Amino acid sequence: MKTKTIFVCQNCGQQSPAWVGKCPSCESWNSYVEEKPINIPSAKSRRKLVAASDPVLLSDVLTLKEERVKTGMEEFDRVMGGGIVQGSVTLIGGDPGIGKSTLSMQIACRLSESGHTVLYVTGEESVAQAKMRADRISSKTKTPLYIVSQVDLNVIIEYMQQMKPKAMIIDSIQVVFHPDISSSPGSVAQVRECSALLTQLAKANGVSLFLIGHVTKDGMLAGPRVLEHIVDTVLYFEGERYSTYRILRTTKNRFGATHELGVFEMTAGGLAEVKNPSEIFLSERPLHAAGSVVVPILEGTRPFLVEIQGLVSRASFGIPRQKAQGFDANRLALLVAVLEKKLTLNLGDKDIFLNIVGGVQVDDPGADLAVTLAIASALLDKVIPKEMVVLGEVGLAAEVRSVSQITSRVNEAQKLGFKRCIVPKNNLKSKSELKVGKIEILAVESVREALDVIRGS
Repeated sequence: MKTKTIFVCQNCGQQSPAWVGKCPSCESWNSYVEEKPINIPSAKSRRKLVAASDPVLLSDVLTLKEERVKTGMEEFDRVMGGGIVQGSVTLIGGDPGIGKSTLSMQIACRLSESGHTVLYVTGEESVAQAKMRADRISSKTKTPLYIVSQVDLNVIIEYMQQMKPKAMIIDSIQVVFHPDISSSPGSVAQVRECSALLTQLAKANGVSLFLIGHVTKDGMLAGPRVLEHIVDTVLYFEGERYSTYRILRTTKNRFGATHELGVFEMTAGGLAEVKNPSEIFLSERPLHAAGSVVVPILEGTRPFLVEIQGLVSRASFGIPRQKAQGFDANRLALLVAVLEKKLTLNLGDKDIFLNIVGGVQVDDPGADLAVTLAIASALLDKVIPKEMVVLGEVGLAAEVRSVSQITSRVNEAQKLGFKRCIVPKNNLKSKSELKVGKIEILAVESVREALDVIRGS
């Protein structure tokens, strides 16, 4: 009897009875791989791992205070929402070589130094290689940190049930395989099933589980996106290839705020925390260059300042280009259209380049006004005063709209010595909304007013 096979997209998990060149779901090319029907472990084997529980009334459930375990890394603890929740599952993704293993080993060392039993499962390195990394990160060797090189899921589950660690790290989930599933390690079936079993077991035993995952060339986590629905927290470890600074960003957190951000510096002794990212991002700012603007952005609950640089030049071959680094290209095109239509600036035959210094990805709409003024400053060759910061969202009618948490943003600028701040006028309607010290507040209603302030300064 001929064995039936199916074709599965390795990017999104879509199944097809026949091979197709382009996935109709995620539109990726040549991502379908032939696999045999998945032999999922039976329900009886699952019940052996997780104890059964009966339904209870919601009113009878006792609510206990949420206890968090501190790692001692303030940047990491803040991104996690104040610490690690017992029984939580965290997925850490990032490009190859960005520092995921270094971060996970550093977390394991900090937890073990606090007296917690930690199991580090490495599937891509030997135990000796993991020990060499641990020696660079921590000088303490007599800690309850256990390391094992294993990729068989059944063996890993046995270790978890025998040792009952406080935390367990799987590096990485793409190399772990279940013997009952015929597909190769790293496939959609293997990643999904292994993650689901580990998650169930971790929550049943109160083990804080960390899964390390690779990302594709598009920046998405390799394997099915269902992983992001299974876990409690999703962290992305980002950074420029030739930069020493790394950014840890959270996109999902069931126990804390989303879009929190932590900044680290890669050193020979591991990842060092950057206490004040604003000073790092502004340390090399040119003081008398047109097109340079400082804006206080908000990442989660944390405000910090970044520099936005704009460059406008004549189109070389008659076809204008618009390039953005760290900013949405579609948003940039919209703001350029507002400048050209509402402020009558001649940008139709110009190449426009925008850069967010430091490798930061800015999604905050409060940076719109800074982007427009950076482009206008570069076009008019007008230098924006070095002691001024700009803040506001821009609409299609060139109006400047209000932003959230303006007090914390302006206070952050004041801490670093800035003396003037352009803000939306609507933010001043409520007297209790903006309480700052000596910094001068310049309220504007439109982009034209903001540009007039720049010209008159």
